[in-house]
Amino acid sequence: MPNTKTILAALAVAGATLGAGTAAAQALADAKIAVVDVDRVMSQCTACVAANGQLQQQRTALQQFAQQQGQPLQTEQSSLEAALKAAAGKPDAALQQRVQAFQTKAQGAQRQVSEREQTFQRNVQFVQQQIAQKMVPVIQQIAQQRGASAAIAKESLLFSAASVDITDAVLTTLNQQLPSVSVTAPPPQQQPAQQPAQPATPGR
Repeated sequence: MPNTKTILAALAVAGATLGAGTAAAQALADAKIAVVDVDRVMSQCTACVAANGQLQQQRTALQQFAQQQGQPLQTEQSSLEAALKAAAGKPDAALQQRVQAFQTKAQGAQRQVSEREQTFQRNVQFVQQQIAQKMVPVIQQIAQQRGASAAIAKESLLFSAASVDITDAVLTTLNQQLPSVSVTAPPPQQQPAQQPAQPATPGR
């Protein structure tokens, strides 16, 4: 689910670029500030609502998978603990094999859950990236149209007048330009294998 801090970081860059093109030595003009309620945008934009719903489904599926993997292991662990207690610290070969098999199975289940968790986190970050990449230019466009030289997230302010709030316009334009986003991140890129160093050819 999109993280507001990620979006705020992107907005900070946007605010810095709204006045780009002005000579560095020029005196600062009276600043006009536009305010955006980022939390509201992230909770109400069409793509955001749809993505949040799909990500929640993914999270629920992940939790269910973890439970499915864990319940049989808990049952088997209880059985092994009882058998080890009955063996009084002297498990026979068959019991030792059961313990080793359980450990292997538990490690495999943990690895599968971890892999799915990593995939889910990549999906969350991918959604955030798509929204930020589209929302920041929209904010820049609307702020400049309204004559603002900077845009600030409402969440960072103690007070702002309603007249400087451009959230409604941002929502409308963002819904037009970004009706949906993908909630399936591309697989992580594989690091290319390093080529072994070639021995230097001795000079003649």
